[in-house]
Amino acid sequence: MRSEFALERYRYLLQQIQAVNENAHRFLALYQTLATALVTAALALFVGYRKWDLTADTARGGVIGLLTLVTVVAAFTGTLIVVGALAWLDYRHEECDITDEIVGPGFRKRPRPGNFLRWYETYVVLFILVSVLTMWVLAAVFLLPAMR
Repeated sequence: MRSEFALERYRYLLQQIQAVNENAHRFLALYQTLATALVTAALALFVGYRKWDLTADTARGGVIGLLTLVTVVAAFTGTLIVVGALAWLDYRHEECDITDEIVGPGFRKRPRPGNFLRWYETYVVLFILVSVLTMWVLAAVFLLPAMR
């Protein structure tokens, strides 16, 4: 009875680990979609604010507001990815506990947070950070000064 329960728990953990891995890709797709839409809106505002009879101050405020929304989406996405990585660590530790008890000690090596450079989540979060910083720099250097 105990081994059947452990087997079911092990299957559940493997499903959860798979779900956490898939979620990181979903979160990245969500960020890419929303960031693209918001930056497109900012560029449309930059190109069309005169035609729409908006003042430069209003247009600049709109661009800054849209970039702020991109930043909020990026922070939310990054938080979800980091929380997912922490959940993955927890599930893997529980998986190791089960295999240590049922199969034998050391059957699976425990994950080490020090290996974060090998995790794709690290590079997804770095991509998000670099892309947001790049958007702000490009807006500050090219878009906002050109809106006079």
